[in-house]
Amino acid sequence: MKRIAASLLAWICLAVPAFAQHETHAGAASTERLGTVRFETSCSPEVKSDFNRAVALLHSFEFRSAIEAFTGVLARDSRCAIAYWGIALSYWSNPFGGVRSTDALKQGRAAVEKGRTTGSPTPRERAYIEAAAVLFEQFETVSQRDRILAYERAMRQLAQAHPDDVEASIFYALALNQTALPTDKTYAAQLKAGAMLEPLFAKYPDHPGLAHYIIHAYDHPPLAAKALDAARRYAKIAPSAPHALHMPSHTFTRVGYWADSVATNKASEQTALKQNVMGEALHAMDYQTYAYLQMARDRDARAVLDRLPGVVAKFDPTAIGGAAPGMAGLFAMTAIPARYALERGAWIEAAELPVPSAGTPFTIAMAHYARAIGAARSGRPAAAGPDLQQLAVLRDQLRELKDTYWEEQVDIQRRVAAAWVAFADGRRDEGIRMLREAADAEDATDKSAVTPGPLAPARELLGDMLLEAGRAADALREYEATMAKEPGRFRGASGAARAAEAAGDRARARQYYQRLLQIASGSDGARPELQRARAFLNQ
Repeated sequence: MKRIAASLLAWICLAVPAFAQHETHAGAASTERLGTVRFETSCSPEVKSDFNRAVALLHSFEFRSAIEAFTGVLARDSRCAIAYWGIALSYWSNPFGGVRSTDALKQGRAAVEKGRTTGSPTPRERAYIEAAAVLFEQFETVSQRDRILAYERAMRQLAQAHPDDVEASIFYALALNQTALPTDKTYAAQLKAGAMLEPLFAKYPDHPGLAHYIIHAYDHPPLAAKALDAARRYAKIAPSAPHALHMPSHTFTRVGYWADSVATNKASEQTALKQNVMGEALHAMDYQTYAYLQMARDRDARAVLDRLPGVVAKFDPTAIGGAAPGMAGLFAMTAIPARYALERGAWIEAAELPVPSAGTPFTIAMAHYARAIGAARSGRPAAAGPDLQQLAVLRDQLRELKDTYWEEQVDIQRRVAAAWVAFADGRRDEGIRMLREAADAEDATDKSAVTPGPLAPARELLGDMLLEAGRAADALREYEATMAKEPGRFRGASGAARAAEAAGDRARARQYYQRLLQIASGSDGARPELQRARAFLNQ
């Protein structure tokens, strides 16, 4: 409990800390490519290019570099009030990054106050500063959700008042997308944001924010294909930004383009390492691992796991990085070894995973979740008891912190693990009922941007459980539902093939075994599921 309390305290302070604590970025070079931004200001003409570069960095969520760039603008033009708007938004950081730390909010509020008292900004510039202000003001008493909604209203008013201001429209669309609830399956906010961004992208094809925010707007299973054009182009628009190189993999993951995801994340990792942004490197490594494991390229996934300690040794979780500061790095540190065990069905290995000594409640929870699943599925359900207890403790900590999204996600993990314990304990009907309820709860929400997907989709696990219970036809339905939401998953296709075969549907079994071999066409060939697929297809 002392370890968990210390980790919780560290989490509260790490999201975006004081300006002086940071990882070092490489300086801007003449070959730097960040896309094209034109943000009109009343600042000195001499800082126009520098200001546009700072906004380009902001659009690609390179927040540390953006703060440095806006600060550089102020060094040359101390009356450029709008630069403080950029600093404030950089401290707000990734709009999809979850609950902000107190320190980040104080830094952002301080930047807003400086913007209010600096120079003579135009009414439009003041509107930008005042819009950013609502994200930080009264954070002690006003919920983050209410402040986000207020920011969206302020940006809507700004964009309506200045219809010719392209940047206002872009930042408004991002603000609108930020308000979307993971439980809203109409995707109304995301579709509205995408409808605003797409015609602008056609007109300004080299703008980094347009490509970036289209990917975010459509980062949902039913919408992902709409972002493929932006995903294909974003890395070419801003190849100097590690996050711009990573971001296309959000779309590639949603549509099951695993080789593309690996390629863009390898480039992101390498660029992040050169710029010493270790949180971003770890984030890209997590997405790589997920993609490698879907293709059954287990040796490549193992190589990522093997180089993880070297990157972690250079990782400062209190640092301002790119779009993936401390929290995403801590997430990857736990997720990568857990994925490597669970995706390969290495249940004993999963049960023996170490629990991280530091992290956020929801990153630590992943280790307990994997351990509990591993213990239950390796025939030792009683050994999962302590991990189930810790999942409940971590869920309750998130409730106290009012982080409702991650509270729900950790509780779903607890319910899934408890279902497997019940099933392994001989209470099969109870386990199936519990897991079905957990799968329904997971389907009603959505994944966070910090992760390529759940460690193990609950409905896919329900298929596993039903198949073990001898209910092959029921299992097939669950696997097919999972594949519709998470296309190209190795365990989904393999489970569907086995379920169809067990149900006597040889045509569908052949279809899914062929699909499995397509997904894993570049596999190292070690997985028994592939041997089974080839044997079936050769009959």
